[in-house]
Formats: sequence, structure tokens, C-alpha cells
Amino acid sequence: MNQHLNMFGVSLLILTLLTAVILALMAGPANPLTWLLVAALVIIPFIHRKMSDKRFMEWKNDYNVGIESIDRQHRKLVNLINQLQTAIDYSTGEEFEREALDELVNYTKTHFSYEEGLMEAHDYPDFESHKAQHLKMIRKVEAVLAEYEENQEDAMQHALDFLKDWLISHINGTDQQYSGFLRARGVE
Repeated sequence: MNQHLNMFGVSLLILTLLTAVILALMAGPANPLTWLLVAALVIIPFIHRKMSDKRFMEWKNDYNVGIESIDRQHRKLVNLINQLQTAIDYSTGEEFEREALDELVNYTKTHFSYEEGLMEAHDYPDFESHKAQHLKMIRKVEAVLAEYEENQEDAMQHALDFLKDWLISHINGTDQQYSGFLRARGVE
């Protein structure tokens, strides 16, 4: 609903400016206000695109943990989050949104299992704590999925916001800690 209102607002603004430009051109094209309105009309789509792009996650090299297989999985998680953002932003329908969310959650579980396997195989000393963080995150997402049944749009955006924040803080926090340990043990 929020995205629909946003698009409606932008459309209404463009329509209003277009009407104002037409009226100003009829009054006389030499008027500086006419050209100011034309400039505003031309700039709006660029501003809107810039603002929309900020909703998507961008992979930064700072997120790399130095273990290629894990970095590749983290990049895929970012891509899956962006797919979910696209599904929400463009109202692709409940089925596609749910598929995008399910794929993200399932891949997250696969990634966690992979990380935990590496930590366990190399006797990472903080393994249980890290595994508990994974479990806590999965429970939170499952709670959001239950919320989805009651309020689809808000729940989907809530899940997306949570996953974005959690992923980056997790990568930059505890994942950086275990990766140094694993790299020291020869994991690349």
C-alpha cells in the first residue's frame, strides 16, 4: 500500500507539472517560469530513481570475510534480498513475493548450515554462540512469516527490513570473527 501511495504521489506530481507546463506554454514560452516547470518535470524521474535505488542493497568489499565460498553465498543472499525488494516494490503479486521470500529463507538456512559445518569441522571455539545467533534469526523470520498470513504487505516489508539489517550486522560482526579463525586454519 505504501509503495502504491508513493507511485500515486509521483504520478500526481508529474501530471500537475505537465498541466502547469502546458498552461505556461500557452501563456508564452518566453516566461522563465515555463522553463523552470519544464526542468522540474524532466528532473523528477531521475530523483525518483535515485530514491528508489537506495532501497536496494549494494554489495561492498567491506562485507568480504576472506573465504570465497562464504563471500559468494553472502553476495547471493544480497541478490535474493534485492529480488524480494523488487517483488514488493512492483507489486508482482502474492505468489511471486512469497516465492522470493521462501527462496531467501531457504537459502539462508543452507548458508547457515554451511557456515556451521565449517566452524564445527575446524573446532571454532565460539561455535555454539554463533549457531544460537543463526537459530534466533531463523525464529524471527518464522515469526514474520506467521505475521504474513495476517497482514501481507506490512509483514513482507518488515521481513525485508529485518533481513537487510541483520545480514549486514551479522557479516560485519560475528562472521568477521570466525572467518579470521578459519582463514588461520587454511580455509579459503
